[in-house]
Amino acid sequence: MGRVPREPDDEIGRLLELQEEIDQLKEAVTSHAVVDQAIGMIVAFGRVTPDQGWLVLKEVSQHTNIKLRNVAELILIWAREGDMPQQIRAELEDALDRHGPTQIPGAPPAP
Repeated sequence: MGRVPREPDDEIGRLLELQEEIDQLKEAVTSHAVVDQAIGMIVAFGRVTPDQGWLVLKEVSQHTNIKLRNVAELILIWAREGDMPQQIRAELEDALDRHGPTQIPGAPPAP
């Protein structure tokens, strides 16, 4: 039994599906890298374990209703430029208070 030839439209459709899958996988890899880098920043500045860093990042995302990847991007921007939206800073401080021993460097001292 031989292989049944595909119609050109079927092949084009399959190629488009595969390209879309490749694009989604590339996005997932990039997103994962951003999240991992943000967890690294939380670990370094918050003196927490990587598991605690993941929990901190997840809690900040949940409490601010901002996608986890976007929170991670904001943390990386903060690391490069020193700027962080107040809402994210407050939630990050609260989460680190729950999970870690320190507050965000440069933040006003706790009362």
